[in-house]
Amino acid sequence: MSIILRKFSYRFAEQVLNSKLVLKQECEDILTDTSMNIEGLSRPNFNAELDKRFVKAGWESQPAVFGEPNQPLARMDFLKERVGIEVEFGHSSFIGIDLLKFQISSYSELDKIDVGLYVTTTKNFQKRMKKENAQNWEGSLSFEKVCRYLPHFKSAIQVPIYVIGIDLV
Repeated sequence: MSIILRKFSYRFAEQVLNSKLVLKQECEDILTDTSMNIEGLSRPNFNAELDKRFVKAGWESQPAVFGEPNQPLARMDFLKERVGIEVEFGHSSFIGIDLLKFQISSYSELDKIDVGLYVTTTKNFQKRMKKENAQNWEGSLSFEKVCRYLPHFKSAIQVPIYVIGIDLV
């Protein structure tokens, strides 16, 4: 069993990321690292594992979306060279909040990112983890749902977003 990535480019996100090819490859390498123990990847374990690996690669962990102390305490998962990352293994209801973090971070006086990277798992990954490894991924947001919903937000979410679905083969 190994990890492969499914990809969806919203608003030419892949082209924007290709201008930062080293970062794009770095993210894909972290997400597909063969040294990860796939069988033990519960939602919290997978988040912790990715946190360690992104921080080790020089990504800022949990940067504030808003810069001022009196602003709301919203955080992105990772930030590096104007690429923001949200890893969402939680409930599908978080999709709107996550997408708004990207939008807010890219516009107005914040202007922190050029592109967002939205990482989630595929339905196949979730089913296989439950069936083969007794890991409960039920209720998690899926890559397929993000790809289906994102185009409907086109008037509200104008920042390019590269969606990555973690899958198994």
